Amino acid sequence: MANKPNLLIILIDDLRYDEFGAGGHPYMRTPHIDRIAREGALFERAFHTTPICSPNRASILTGQYASRHGIIDNVARDLASHRLPNYHLELQRLGYETAHIGKWHMGNDGRPRPGYDTWVAFDGHGRLSDPLLNIDGRYVPHQGYVTDIMNRMAVDFVARKHDRPWSLFFAHKAVHPDAEQAADGTFAIDGYRVAERHRDLYRDCVFPKKPNMLSAAEVIRSKPAWTEAFELKRSAASRALLAAVHSGEQEEIRLRAQMMAAVDEGVGMLFEALERSNQLDNTFILLLGDNGYFFGEHGLGPERRFAYEEGIRAPFIARFPRRIKPGTRISDLVICQDIAPTLLQLAGGRPRAHIQGRSLLPLYSGKRVPWRKSFLVEYWAENAMPWLVGMTYKCVRTKRYKLIHWVNRSRDGELDELYDLEQDPFELTNLNNRRSAFDVRERLKRELRRLTVEALGL
Repeated sequence: MANKPNLLIILIDDLRYDEFGAGGHPYMRTPHIDRIAREGALFERAFHTTPICSPNRASILTGQYASRHGIIDNVARDLASHRLPNYHLELQRLGYETAHIGKWHMGNDGRPRPGYDTWVAFDGHGRLSDPLLNIDGRYVPHQGYVTDIMNRMAVDFVARKHDRPWSLFFAHKAVHPDAEQAADGTFAIDGYRVAERHRDLYRDCVFPKKPNMLSAAEVIRSKPAWTEAFELKRSAASRALLAAVHSGEQEEIRLRAQMMAAVDEGVGMLFEALERSNQLDNTFILLLGDNGYFFGEHGLGPERRFAYEEGIRAPFIARFPRRIKPGTRISDLVICQDIAPTLLQLAGGRPRAHIQGRSLLPLYSGKRVPWRKSFLVEYWAENAMPWLVGMTYKCVRTKRYKLIHWVNRSRDGELDELYDLEQDPFELTNLNNRRSAFDVRERLKRELRRLTVEALGL
């Protein structure tokens, strides 16, 4: 057991790929998070394959696509989430002490799931202030800001004496706003809440406008599949939701940056606890988000479900000096399903046949290794978001191209979207119906069919 590393996953809810200092945020300061990237690796092309909370969390824990593990939306799939082939079950068999601390959000049920020796969670989305926490099966009310409470609990876990190597899945509620969710997936947004000490951070700071921050009318000129959805979005209920989170406004971006200050403090606390107990360099640390988020790109927000880069790209940084050189940058296509097999290999195990991701360890060597050339993104329209009715899609993304197939929108594919990301990184020019793009489109369609079958495990 002595040579087996500890495993620490830090998951931030709704965090964009560029929403931390080392990720390129123009004004947010995250020195402790940046330390992970500086002393380890930053993945420049890491992605979510179903970019909403529940499906993507299940994909992280199982190493499977959503079409395989069955958690395809945010509806309360409580029973299914108790039966997932979670990598922590295998870690227990490999001799690990395992813990989950934070947001679970696969179903509204915050009770313990199989695979964990220590369990702290809450029902549904939980609350940013004074949360009711389920601790090892018993609900206990707490007072204070949830990020601070969770930081202390995570530090207490890693700092205490362990007789075995440990694995901690630490899932923040930040930077998600407060929300009340019903069993059918519908919810009401209360808004972002910031720790009092951070309320004056980033006052008057401005996130620069990007070329793809467009109005709905501008978007549908090249993306006609969105015509009905944007019309439905004008409803009173949608307007109330947008107002609750300052959607598309600079204030929303500032509030999220302020919330990240408490998250970064927690990362600093974990570094200190690991150093103090001589565990730091024997602990694999990975920080990521559970989906992307739009700040008005493509007329979208508050939203994360769609296959444009802001929705599917992940912040993804890892530190483990036994395997990763400081300052490493990795440009290969990485997906969240790669986490489970990576951790199992580090723990001395072998990923089983049901895992669809690939261990990242060969990429850490710095050598050129055979790697994936494409991956699938999939989304199923939900009752929770009535304005998105019919917006189910399948998408293939390669290093250069992206094809989005609107399953219920396209007649013979004429409403699909094709982008050359090398020439058009902001996804403004839809090449789908251009004669010059025929060969690329047909090749991507074949690849999409192959990936769709493969994701089902057939």
